[in-house]
Amino acid sequence: MRISEALAVQRPFFSFEFFPPKDDAGSQQLVASIEALAPLRPAFVSITYGAGGSTRARTVSLAKEIQQQIGLTVVAHVTCVGADRAQLRALFNDLARAGIENVLALRGDPPRGTPFVAPANGFAHASELIAMLRRNYDFCIGAACYPEKHPEAATLDDDLAALAAKAEAGADFLVSQLFFDNARFFAFERQARAIGVTVPILPGLMPITNFGQIQRFVAMCGASIPPKLSVEMEARKDDVKAVEDLGVAYAAMQALELLRAGVPGIHFYTLNRSPATRAIVSALVAASAWRPAPRPGTPITTV
Repeated sequence: MRISEALAVQRPFFSFEFFPPKDDAGSQQLVASIEALAPLRPAFVSITYGAGGSTRARTVSLAKEIQQQIGLTVVAHVTCVGADRAQLRALFNDLARAGIENVLALRGDPPRGTPFVAPANGFAHASELIAMLRRNYDFCIGAACYPEKHPEAATLDDDLAALAAKAEAGADFLVSQLFFDNARFFAFERQARAIGVTVPILPGLMPITNFGQIQRFVAMCGASIPPKLSVEMEARKDDVKAVEDLGVAYAAMQALELLRAGVPGIHFYTLNRSPATRAIVSALVAASAWRPAPRPGTPITTV
């Protein structure tokens, strides 16, 4: 199913992101993790690239396997990094032949420690890639957004202008970078709407299961950890189970607040692990937590 169509009809709307392992054994383990999450009926699963497009072939192979064998809707990540226009066209043709209808079009990250350089006869910006897809293919196109600003953007206004360019080029929906402060997401959403971005925005959450790992991630992507959460995590850093318990509880509370505020769904960054995400989504579904909170004076009905 096209994500734009699913967003119009499916509630609750949950999606899960995975990264492609480096070898066949890792791929088998990943498929097992995805199969464990399948009973939650995710609206889609997405498969990323490694930095610099280093896992492009494995990404495409996994996307095909998940959609054709497990039967889940797949969003394939596609980046500008390391591929010229002819190579990208070959990739898109391959995805289309496999019946994959959805792509997430990104500029992409270069290998760590190197600046981004547009490939010869390639694209420098995600908006250019999106425009090419819109002109030549019939994919449903997703794009990224950054509640706390892209690390390379000079200012928030510059980042919002880049976001508007993606929407104008033809993006059908947006998936946010991970964040841990809902107030920052709500402020960003208001700013995006104020400049005319109307497409659905899916907030991205990452349950904390390893505090050191999360600290490295936020340092790279420009996200922040609220001081109180950081203090609580520091107090538990030597107890792996306590860190994971707090991380799952915190992400569940984040998701609940977001859903009750009316976001269309939640996108989970799983780190290729199913237990934390499965626990959060199962609890939200059991509580019917995707239903927006009633406004004051609205009669409460039960089904």
